[in-house]
Amino acid sequence: MSRCRVLLKLALVFAAGANIYAQAVQPAPKTATEVFQQSVSGPERATIRLAEAMPETKYSFVPTNGRFGGVRTFAQLVKHIAVDNYMMGAALLGEKVPIDVGLHENGPETITTKAQIVEFLRDSFAYLHKAVGTVDQGNLMESVSYEGVRLPRLAVVNAAISHPWDIYGQMIEYLRMNDVDPQKAP
Repeated sequence: MSRCRVLLKLALVFAAGANIYAQAVQPAPKTATEVFQQSVSGPERATIRLAEAMPETKYSFVPTNGRFGGVRTFAQLVKHIAVDNYMMGAALLGEKVPIDVGLHENGPETITTKAQIVEFLRDSFAYLHKAVGTVDQGNLMESVSYEGVRLPRLAVVNAAISHPWDIYGQMIEYLRMNDVDPQKAP
């Protein structure tokens, strides 16, 4: 199954939960655009909170026990969310991706400190919000290009909402493996 199809299926599963979460913390949206904006805000708050909770000395952490070869470091997880935000935002805006996606979509190698990585994540969500702001009831099914595939704008928005939640789960495990309680994160 292609990566885009997997993303689309995951998007549909996670979009419902993201929408419920977003609605619980904000006033009821009045437009499709507001629904999407609120739905992006949920994983934005959650992933930034976890990125801030991990001590900088643990940003290079990667699981080493068991069969975990080749997995991302905590820093790479955070940067990967940012990269995909930029990629999906660029697709919605019809623009070239404005950042270096890096090897395996792990972002620019020049972004290394916790402060830089958290800023990169914040900036990526600002860009994604800008892009999602262009999606409305009238253009949901308009086709855009994402990684060389033509997809409805709705599918890209759904993937943009669901992808950070997938990585969020991995971030929680990395925090727990480092004795950081995700429930007590700032």
